[in-house]
Amino acid sequence: MPANDPGTRSIKSFVRRSGRITPSQKYALENYWPRYGIDFVDRGCVLPAQFARVKLEIGIGNGDALIGMAAADPSSLYLGVEVHEPGIGRCLNQIQQRGLDNVRLIKHDAIEVLTSMIAAESLDRVFLFFPDPWHKKRHHKRRIVNQGFRDLMYKVLKPAAVLHVATDWQDYAEWISAQLLADERFDNLGNADGYAECPSYRPPTRFEQRGRRLGHGVWDLLFAKAS
Repeated sequence: MPANDPGTRSIKSFVRRSGRITPSQKYALENYWPRYGIDFVDRGCVLPAQFARVKLEIGIGNGDALIGMAAADPSSLYLGVEVHEPGIGRCLNQIQQRGLDNVRLIKHDAIEVLTSMIAAESLDRVFLFFPDPWHKKRHHKRRIVNQGFRDLMYKVLKPAAVLHVATDWQDYAEWISAQLLADERFDNLGNADGYAECPSYRPPTRFEQRGRRLGHGVWDLLFAKAS
């Protein structure tokens, strides 16, 4: 198989951090996961059928954006994929406290989830908010947006469905924009440089707020699968 095939990749776009789990987060993982969690399997998963649309966020962090979007859009199912247990535990608590039945979480590498669990042309939107920019040149190979990622997006998105990326690193924004603008399988929904106004559905996250405090700009990129 090709070296950039997402199913065979060995270079991860994230670093697993142990992180301290609070008693509240531990309780949520033990008690709420059976209701809101989906265990990783190396085959397609069965999703609740009552939702009109399915939207997936890669790397939910502490879940603020996912929770905000799901609360405002109850007719859609929101899938959140994350590897760090403290963030998952916090998000589970928020789901339970707010009584959201349209959120499910998967604790695993997002690329493997997209490869093995998500059926072709099944997603109405994919969100990638503030991924690690791996700003040092020698680490660029770790950036999640690459040929294999674009291939996966083309597979899992429905025709005309949208990939929405946001980053507070200009170099990474330019990297992402260059790749997607050059890929004829995706239609640019932004300006000539590939940047769009932030849609009203995306709530500001703590990562965005941190970036703004550091003087960073924020770039939103929206590209639709060509239909």
